[in-house]
Amino acid sequence: MKKTIISAVVLAGLCGVAALADETPMVNTNAPAAATTGGAGGNSNYDRKLGVGIILGEPTGGSVKYWLSDTLAVDGAAGWSSHDKTDFYVHGDVLWHNFELIPVPQGRLPVYFGVGGLVRFRDDHQDNQAGVRVPVGLSYMFDHAPVDIFVEIAPAVIVTPDLRGDLTGGIGIRFWF
Repeated sequence: MKKTIISAVVLAGLCGVAALADETPMVNTNAPAAATTGGAGGNSNYDRKLGVGIILGEPTGGSVKYWLSDTLAVDGAAGWSSHDKTDFYVHGDVLWHNFELIPVPQGRLPVYFGVGGLVRFRDDHQDNQAGVRVPVGLSYMFDHAPVDIFVEIAPAVIVTPDLRGDLTGGIGIRFWF
């Protein structure tokens, strides 16, 4: 039963990402023409669509993000979990960004929200945990450096081995290349 649920969550996520990747890239028509040529809301420092860095929180480990269009990205993290008897934690999300909600004088500060899945691999003969998470966060993107810092909170519902609520999230930094 657990393997079936985990397989279904992973398969649904992969199908969703594949479908979104086939969409025509969205362009912010309110931005100046020169700003709409890059990814990440038209920020030219983010023409490179892959960001790699670290996250501190739940989990603490590595973070990766890839832009599919100007406002749509996928991200993931893997590392250590603060939950008892957890050896390894991994999550993946699809994220939508709003670059105009919080204007800043320099850089970009998109608010983002999304949906994804998480898995905690546990030791001491404890059942692994899988669930659905709903991240909400902020990401500050610097004007003159291909770096962003982010903070997110992600309420989650653990669906296996038992149904319960949870909270994940953290702070982090990524370098774009």
